[in-house]
Amino acid sequence: MGVAGTLEYFSDLLSHVKKGKKKKQMQTVALKVRMDCEGCERKVKGVLSGVKGVKSVDVDLKQQKVTVTGYMEPKKVLKAAQSTKKKVEMWPYVPYTLVAHPYISQAYDKKAPANHVRAVPVTAIIGETTVDDNYTNMFSDENPHACSIM
Repeated sequence: MGVAGTLEYFSDLLSHVKKGKKKKQMQTVALKVRMDCEGCERKVKGVLSGVKGVKSVDVDLKQQKVTVTGYMEPKKVLKAAQSTKKKVEMWPYVPYTLVAHPYISQAYDKKAPANHVRAVPVTAIIGETTVDDNYTNMFSDENPHACSIM
């Protein structure tokens, strides 16, 4: 058979091997869905459990939160939830311990569950204002006209 024949045999063998797709990772998607009754809950649960790759759907009617777990894409889950004609958005709340300034106007939400605030981007952090600047300069050691308290 020789070296050339052996190489040709192995290249043929390797070319026929099917290339497998990447496996999707297990994901958890949390949605805020406007639900009024148990009928709404059943409808949302039925639609979301029909999405390809979904393993479990947990519905919390009191918080209006739906948690979907499985090997699926979050965009497909969101689109399927929107097909129920309910008001749907990604779960906007995080524990208040994860937010730098949890009670600034962008983060505080009266409708949020206990110990949760709205997730805000880092750009919404409170910064220094000119008023704060004036106070720090008024009592500064570098300012010769500063107030000195002994």
